[in-house]
Amino acid sequence: MKIGILTESGRTYSPKRLKEAAIARGHECQIIRYPRCYVDVQQNNPHVWYEGKDLSDFDVIIPRISPSHTTYAAAITRQFEMMNVYTLNRSIAIVRSRDKLRTMQLLAKAGVGIPKTVFSKSTRAVDDLIDQIGVPMIIKVARGSQGNGVVLAETRKAAKSVVQAFYVENVSILLQEFIEEASGADIRAFVVGNQVIASYKRQSLDDDFRSNIHQGGKGTSIRLTEEERKTAIKAAKATGLQVCGVDLIQSVRGPLVLEVNSSPGLEGIESVTGRDIATKIIEYVEVNAKQRNRKDKVGA
Repeated sequence: MKIGILTESGRTYSPKRLKEAAIARGHECQIIRYPRCYVDVQQNNPHVWYEGKDLSDFDVIIPRISPSHTTYAAAITRQFEMMNVYTLNRSIAIVRSRDKLRTMQLLAKAGVGIPKTVFSKSTRAVDDLIDQIGVPMIIKVARGSQGNGVVLAETRKAAKSVVQAFYVENVSILLQEFIEEASGADIRAFVVGNQVIASYKRQSLDDDFRSNIHQGGKGTSIRLTEEERKTAIKAAKATGLQVCGVDLIQSVRGPLVLEVNSSPGLEGIESVTGRDIATKIIEYVEVNAKQRNRKDKVGA
């Protein structure tokens, strides 16, 4: 098969590993930098162009979209879908996962455990918002990643100051309950299809409540409980993602999902667990792209 890795830059770890794994399994593979793509929208004749070349001959596209380019890169992914190219994660699922509120709504509807969450953009009822959650609380920018735009407000006064500061910037925010028993740790479960293929626990350092590796968290391999495994798979299904990283915390109510990441990094989890995640993804692509093609032929 001819596989395209749709990414901002081919120099980072994850696209390089995916390309390496695809070639090792006998596929032709190309890094496609989506900032250099443009689409040709015609009736019954969609095209994607890359540096002056038509990309109509790809069998598979693996989107690796950064949060800062979600809208444009999702549009490129959608164009490949219109061209009947198999995309590992659908554009609609990627866009959905980047909206923290939408993700929480989908998870809640699917019966997945989540921290109590309040969404707000601008209101004078700041005190009422704080009463809904209580302190300490987590305050998040509605769109963000890698632990950025996340604040722990330990007192009512601090919470009010942070909320009002975000309102001045006209930013939509989520207020979430602080799960004290998590002790600054979370779990990243890497889901491929209907399986968790690897997982590791991330512990914050230097009293930082954020355990994200990008914020200095330390990772150790972990074996999930059956409830944690089922929760991760259920969260992936709720958002419609075939490959994703599901971030969980352990609470007295059971596992709670914090986030579902549509472009989870491979470096941290491969280095911590020793698992070849890239090859697992390519193997999944092989099976599912072929099944999709067979269904298309039967329906033709």
